[in-house]
Amino acid sequence: MSAALQLHDDREQIYSRLTSKPTASPNYEWLTCMIASWCVGQGVLPDYLGLESGQFNELKEHFFPGCGLPEQAPSGSKLDFNRMLEKDDLVNLLKQFSEPDNPETDWIISIIVAGCLGSDHLWQDLGLWSRSQLSAMLQYNFPELAAKNDKDMKWKKFLYKQLCEAEGLYLCRAPSCNVCIDYPKCYGPEE
Repeated sequence: MSAALQLHDDREQIYSRLTSKPTASPNYEWLTCMIASWCVGQGVLPDYLGLESGQFNELKEHFFPGCGLPEQAPSGSKLDFNRMLEKDDLVNLLKQFSEPDNPETDWIISIIVAGCLGSDHLWQDLGLWSRSQLSAMLQYNFPELAAKNDKDMKWKKFLYKQLCEAEGLYLCRAPSCNVCIDYPKCYGPEE
């Protein structure tokens, strides 16, 4: 493998080059998909995948040593985290349901929070290849939180709903989701 990924490669080529040294962590698969998408300008992840530069370098050394990952978003995406007033709340929510002091989970949390700034489904904003990948990633890293989504609500809406409920805010006017006219926007297929 050459020292630097060629940005003109397609997503599948980049994915193949990154998976030449598999690891035991399931996060490796999901990160590889996100990075392959990010390298071809898919998704909304900003520079460093939304991580701090030190975290990004740790992730590269841990999972992708010598792969020559770019630091800047090839898409030019420059998300403004100042727009995201709930950034700390999202981080705290995910940390509440994660294994403490696990750098791998901390990387996943930062990347998910960056993806929440996008306007598409969370799996698409992250650059994952399907909603089922996002579901599996959340179930692996945050099993108790993921289990709370027992009605298969769309993940970004689910995370924000958790924030609202934690604050005692119930913005929906319908007495229950089942009678709401917006039900299809919150539940159902995303593919």
